[in-house]
Amino acid sequence: MRDGQSEGKTGAHPHKMSNQNTPNRKGNPPTEKSDKRMTLPSRFQKEVHAHLSRNSQQTGPPLNLNESPGSGKGKPYNPQQVQGRIREILGKYSNGFWVSKLPQIYRELYKQDLPTESIKDLETWTHICTVEKTCSSNPSELLLYPAKEQTATSSPSPTLNPDSTSAPVPTSNTPADKPLQSPVQKRPPSARLTRSGSRSPQSPPSSSSSPSPPSSPATLSPDLKLKLEELLVKYSNGLWAHALPKLFQDTYKTKLPGHVLENLHLLSDICTIDYPMPDNPKRAILYRRSSTGVGEGEDENCNRRNSSISEEELMVRQELGRRLSNHAVPSLQIPKEEYPSVLVVEATNTNAVILRYIGEGYSQAQESMEDEMREFYGLDQSSPCPLSSLSSGQLVAVRAEEEEEILRAQVCEVMADKVKVYYVDHGFSEVISKTKVFELHEKFFQLPFQATKCKLAGLGPFCQEPAVLKKFETMASGRILLAEILERGQTPLVVLYDTSQDDDVNINAACMKALQDKTLASPLQVNSAYMNVTVSSVCSDGTVYCQLPSRGLAKLNEILENIETYFHSQVTSEFLVSRPFCGKGCLARYKGKWSRVEITNLHGSRVLDILFIDVGVQASVEVFELREIPPPFLRDLMAIPPQAVKCCLADLAVSVGSWTPDAVQWLREKVLNTTDCSMKVAKVDETKRCIYIHLFTDKSFHDPARSLNHQMAQSDLFKQRPDVFLTSHSPAKISTATLSSKTSSTSNSINGSHVSTSVPAKPHLRRALSGPRGGGGGNTTTTTTTSPPETPSSPSSSLQLPPLLELPPAGNNIDVYVSVACHPGHFVLQPWRDMYKLVVLMGEMILYYNKTEQKPLNIEKNQIYAAKVENNWHRVLVKGVLTNGLVSVYELDYGKHELVSCTQLRPLIKEFRQLPFQGITAQLAGLKPRQWSEEASIVFRNHVEKKPLVAQLEAVQEAANPWDRKLTVFLVDTSQEERDIWVHDIMAEFADELTNEL
Repeated sequence: MRDGQSEGKTGAHPHKMSNQNTPNRKGNPPTEKSDKRMTLPSRFQKEVHAHLSRNSQQTGPPLNLNESPGSGKGKPYNPQQVQGRIREILGKYSNGFWVSKLPQIYRELYKQDLPTESIKDLETWTHICTVEKTCSSNPSELLLYPAKEQTATSSPSPTLNPDSTSAPVPTSNTPADKPLQSPVQKRPPSARLTRSGSRSPQSPPSSSSSPSPPSSPATLSPDLKLKLEELLVKYSNGLWAHALPKLFQDTYKTKLPGHVLENLHLLSDICTIDYPMPDNPKRAILYRRSSTGVGEGEDENCNRRNSSISEEELMVRQELGRRLSNHAVPSLQIPKEEYPSVLVVEATNTNAVILRYIGEGYSQAQESMEDEMREFYGLDQSSPCPLSSLSSGQLVAVRAEEEEEILRAQVCEVMADKVKVYYVDHGFSEVISKTKVFELHEKFFQLPFQATKCKLAGLGPFCQEPAVLKKFETMASGRILLAEILERGQTPLVVLYDTSQDDDVNINAACMKALQDKTLASPLQVNSAYMNVTVSSVCSDGTVYCQLPSRGLAKLNEILENIETYFHSQVTSEFLVSRPFCGKGCLARYKGKWSRVEITNLHGSRVLDILFIDVGVQASVEVFELREIPPPFLRDLMAIPPQAVKCCLADLAVSVGSWTPDAVQWLREKVLNTTDCSMKVAKVDETKRCIYIHLFTDKSFHDPARSLNHQMAQSDLFKQRPDVFLTSHSPAKISTATLSSKTSSTSNSINGSHVSTSVPAKPHLRRALSGPRGGGGGNTTTTTTTSPPETPSSPSSSLQLPPLLELPPAGNNIDVYVSVACHPGHFVLQPWRDMYKLVVLMGEMILYYNKTEQKPLNIEKNQIYAAKVENNWHRVLVKGVLTNGLVSVYELDYGKHELVSCTQLRPLIKEFRQLPFQGITAQLAGLKPRQWSEEASIVFRNHVEKKPLVAQLEAVQEAANPWDRKLTVFLVDTSQEERDIWVHDIMAEFADELTNEL
């Protein structure tokens, strides 16, 4: 789902080390190592939140952005001298840089540490510099530019502003989304400058090198800039420049002036510009600059960090006429992970669903407190006496009706001998006797109230609809669910999932379906025949989608025609989809007209999968191609059930999922361009939600021998190439640890071009691209990999390979993400600095290959291809071609081994061979070579896999092919405030203990 690997949240590495003041660790560690901080941790990006949540140990932002041990904290300093030096630095780096880089640059140039206090003063030195806060949810992510009067003619450093929804993309959202944003998630990729000591300040990131603009008009008109800024506001995760002309035309009914795309630098005062594909200067992403310098994510974090009572809690208390107690209770903070578990209490409004977070620091802390309260308010003589006077708003301790539990509560209403209280940790009210109310001891004010509220995404217009609330009560109340956090405001915006069954259920989408009028569905009865049937889609697994004449179809076509007219008359950006999420219903173009779609999967924040619910076609599109359903038509459109009926051909020896490509192609040629088909219903399978039919290309439904079923059964279509059956993937089970899904592929035509599509068997919870892909150790095809891929006998000479990944000299540090970890002798690293470029690349591959017609391909061992794995396209090396039509491939960017069907491979075109392969095989330094036990491998995996770490480069073993290079590195976990964790120390101790035991 999310959102959140997300394109928009691959920003600064969470844990940084600076080359300066970094202990040089070789062999045994010095005794003082735990006292030296190599860096200060910063907030994880949303894009990898889902992968890291189980091991995440995030902390709040440091007070000082990049304080070194000898930074002279708190010492007086000469402001004039520091200001002069910062002016000199900004003269050299006029495009700006991250504030967190300033101490390092200052130290290198002046051989002195930058006074820590001066960092706090930067924002007040407006005559020297401009400090800009990004839309990151991390307040320490600040950009430093020359003073504003100096920047009128310069283009600030291209950066991608991640969204703050997570994530997370940020993005959570997004990113955060947003991010990472999140996300989120909480999201186009983030091109923030990394803080790794491995990058010298003299060499700017490659994404910042934009092509020199041609001569052009000096400025854009204020009106044009205003319109462009309005579009950028809608796409806070970034907008690709190539989308501007169509988006501008659709929104404002006028052409975008041609010189804008040729002179993007003219937009530098309203947006930052990033070129994630340096070889293609026309592929730029635009990010709106915040006029106040404070992003939404920053505001939201401020709200959460604030220890005072939240606005919403205050409103509730005012409504109840309560007065606050003398003791302040801290506000409840939203969990850091992108997909927390929640217990749903109740909902009388989908904009105010009462729930409790499950886990450490939440439900576990509550249980501990209530155990302590039970002891404190025991039944012995020393226990407190009931309160004699009560007033509305008072915080109290209440002995529950069961006589065993003591709970925190707030007085709502005082009656004669009873009192109505609201249990602040459990989210419900009760009328009890006054004799059961006690004074709440001050030590029980420390834990935030655990009952909180959230809003269900997509249900706002129907928040009090009885059918929606009834469905929600049935599916969610009293259950523990998974919550995807799209927005982290006072009342977070969420999508809820029930993952307890074989198929994961999107609660929000299910509640929307409660609005459907069943009388508008296509009527289907066994042994009934239907004429004028349109076959709208034939999937590669043999599933067929049909449209039948019905009242619903007639009404749908009428409403969609009215929407076409409505959009032509509107000059506004309000219908652009700015926050996509799985299960959301909206509109997209199908064969030149607006059609209903449901979002089924997100690949970052820009590329997503949609299902045209009325034709059964799924496609991959960019977010700017979607539109919100206009409010005047929303209720009527939601009432019409999907008009695509899922069907299977009856009486065939080959089941769905085992069709040959030849059989699929034969059926498509027969039915897709025929408007006068007929069908006879043989069976209705409610469990599979599928109708078994006999299909005819004319009205001869009375003669079974003329059915397509009979013709296919009598043919050799299923007998050809039995080793190349297309086996549809069963959906992967979603859990709180691994959130993924698989779909079966199909091909249809949208707007005249072939679109490779997928028909989802169930909702997708995770974004398919949410930063680094997880699953390195959990996938059966990966855990058996204990050695890097062998050197091919004949390297890929037919293709020009990408350049080698640049590495710093030995002894330097690299910010990395460990995508696969087998044991200390073999794991795979991804460099953090270019991670957003990989997300961009994979988004481009999805868009390209999902619109490419499948052609016969001669697959050779040791050659490079693009391969579809689950919902994503990867750059792979073929390791072996099996006789059953499967191919063993090695993912060159992630280090995983997979088995895929030979039909899922495509040639890797030149455009996708520019970015160096991102997966680097490595072994851990500081250890003697040995055969690692399974126990040791598990310990190692738990410490490093799917985590952002710092790698200190010890040696590089070069090879003829990039995938055969091997690094020897020290790995350092800098996520803890107290000390850095050197992983080789842990493994050495573990090995010694194991030896002693033996």
